[in-house]
Amino acid sequence: MSGWPEFTKGKIHDVTVRPLAKYLDERGWLAELFRSDETDPQTMPVMAYLSMTQPGVARGPHEHVDQSDWFCFIGPSNFKVFLWDARRDSPTFGVRQTIFAGADAPLTVIVPPGVVHAYKNIGTADGIVFNAPNRLYAGEGKKSPVDEIRHEEVEGSPFCLD
Repeated sequence: MSGWPEFTKGKIHDVTVRPLAKYLDERGWLAELFRSDETDPQTMPVMAYLSMTQPGVARGPHEHVDQSDWFCFIGPSNFKVFLWDARRDSPTFGVRQTIFAGADAPLTVIVPPGVVHAYKNIGTADGIVFNAPNRLYAGEGKKSPVDEIRHEEVEGSPFCLD
């Protein structure tokens, strides 16, 4: 695929990574995934869903034109999260970032539009991921095109999970 830079390692501008605090008591634990008083209005979630990913399986890489994803990796498995800044107007265009998240490092990762992303379950148990995007999947009433550019099957794609 032509036009892509040689991606270099680093931190990507506008990607937010925050630890998820677990509040423990005799019943177990609780973690706040997001709070409206701590959220940028541009990334305010409008829906939420859970996905389960089996050990050794990856989801992505793909990107969105308008949607931000608000991922929460809390367990019971661990994930390797892959990010590539494909935004030509970004100060970190051409940067790739890898994050380890999940049971051993509970994190929120907010991925803005134009950042290609994927994650792989690197643990031995089924992994659960919470996502609260700021756009409805397929729009109001699921009647609009899906905001997703998929790179999984693109020959010569620079978005490799290594």
